[in-house]
Amino acid sequence: MHFSPQEEDAIWELVELVKSRKSEPTDNEVDSLPRREIKAADIALFGRMLADSPEYNIEAAAQVAHAITTHRVAVEDDFFSAVDDLNQADERGSGHLGVHEFGSGLFYLYICINREELKKNLQGDIELAKKSIEAFVEAAATVSPSGKQNSFAALSRASYVLAELGDDQPRSLSNAFFKPIEHTCDNTESESIRKLDSHRTALDRVYGSSTKAKVLNVMDPNSNTLKDIIDFSSGDE
Repeated sequence: MHFSPQEEDAIWELVELVKSRKSEPTDNEVDSLPRREIKAADIALFGRMLADSPEYNIEAAAQVAHAITTHRVAVEDDFFSAVDDLNQADERGSGHLGVHEFGSGLFYLYICINREELKKNLQGDIELAKKSIEAFVEAAATVSPSGKQNSFAALSRASYVLAELGDDQPRSLSNAFFKPIEHTCDNTESESIRKLDSHRTALDRVYGSSTKAKVLNVMDPNSNTLKDIIDFSSGDE
């Protein structure tokens, strides 16, 4: 279970009470630990589900799609061996042989944040909701998954960020890559951005749009900065 800071404080208070009276907590004391009204950014963004106590469930304010590559990816094999550092001179060879599979690609990632739901989950704390969005947007653009980083050092930052703000029904632009970018193109990155923009323009032409937008493009010397995107997304403009 994910606990909010308020719930953690209640847990430690109960721990101290149990220690002082030298008895186990009662069922009522344990059942009273979860709170309906909490202020925890991670729970407010990604939700919480308790199957046996649905009254403490929190509806997630953020939706994060699986990242997909904009082109076809070939899975490669990385052969490795492991040798015991304490081997004696007459003990040759490795203690383990294995293969890591890996791929390299340009990924499209879609994230949607319901700002009203976020404020509701944070009990109307507008300032905390703003800080939560700022931290989330910065992490999405700059932080890479930590798995296998010591082996591959796959530390990348977003090349292109499109931030949209409005009351329209949210929509992903992943359909832009139904047909993958061909490896024969001059620049996979530029072609991916072109197809993304083209698909967005086509959707807006057919369905209309009242959203505001701001773009970060590392290949454009006149592009907005990450701070501009953060301020825009958090409503600080």
